[in-house]
Amino acid sequence: MRRSDTLLSSAFAAQPSPEDRYIAARDAAIAKITKLYNDKKAHEAFEAAESIRADLLAKLAPIVAETGRKGFGPAKLNLDALSEGDMGFGLLDAVRFDSELGDNGEQAGQNGRDGKYFAPKSHIIITTQSLFERWLRAHKDWWGKKIKNVPQQISAALKDESFYTQAIPTDAAVVKFNELPIAKPATATFAFAMLAARTQDAIPDAADEVFVSVLANGKVYAAYGSIKPKVQVPACSAIQADYNKKAEKAADDLQSNRINRKAYNKLGDLRQQGEDAYKKCFTQRAPQLPSFAEATKQAQALLAEAMGK
Repeated sequence: MRRSDTLLSSAFAAQPSPEDRYIAARDAAIAKITKLYNDKKAHEAFEAAESIRADLLAKLAPIVAETGRKGFGPAKLNLDALSEGDMGFGLLDAVRFDSELGDNGEQAGQNGRDGKYFAPKSHIIITTQSLFERWLRAHKDWWGKKIKNVPQQISAALKDESFYTQAIPTDAAVVKFNELPIAKPATATFAFAMLAARTQDAIPDAADEVFVSVLANGKVYAAYGSIKPKVQVPACSAIQADYNKKAEKAADDLQSNRINRKAYNKLGDLRQQGEDAYKKCFTQRAPQLPSFAEATKQAQALLAEAMGK
């Protein structure tokens, strides 16, 4: 091989991949927007973010190479925030399709004379397996080394509530209740669905969402949406309520000196015990309910929509 051919071959070999170029552009965007906010230039940061987000989507969409979905709006960039420290920062690098309708069939978005906002009923996010693996590595210690983070294996991550909390737009933690017995598509190497809810504090008293994920043809498909009816187990809620009453009484007894600190500490965290007992009860009893079977059907349909079937 001639020297000129060798140099040409090396030059081609050194070219960054489309994914590398996307990641570089994303990181440059984060640095720029974060600096603008740090410099107290919020208006400039907002305007810059809008055009940058469009540019990032233009780079990412051909990599993911997915067309639209019936009943869903045009592809969007899944990244809500491009400034470190902002709520919604660090979401999964993916394209997102939001359903055109809300929970009750309303047109999603700003509606009506009063300008009321109706949230989309469901969402689909799609990325490549390699981008997903990059994101996992970056989120290995996202919440700190002393807190449980997203597992580093794809299948384990897609089964874990921490992944959905960190990867999708949400201002609340995703709480996993039950795995749903969906059928794995023939083209998929992995498929998973779960019954869930979101919370900013105490564990929810009902599951009102399903989350599904699929690994197929080198891509990761994840979708989530509200369900009707909600899955609720009153007997389990009663168990938690009983623990909460005990916790309130113990705190009152301590305050009134009817018990000392040693006796109080011996009781343990009664509220946490109540949450644990409630969740255990829920996961055992929910599969017996008609609403659980209906949630499974809705999860299966959402999975088909995610894959464009």
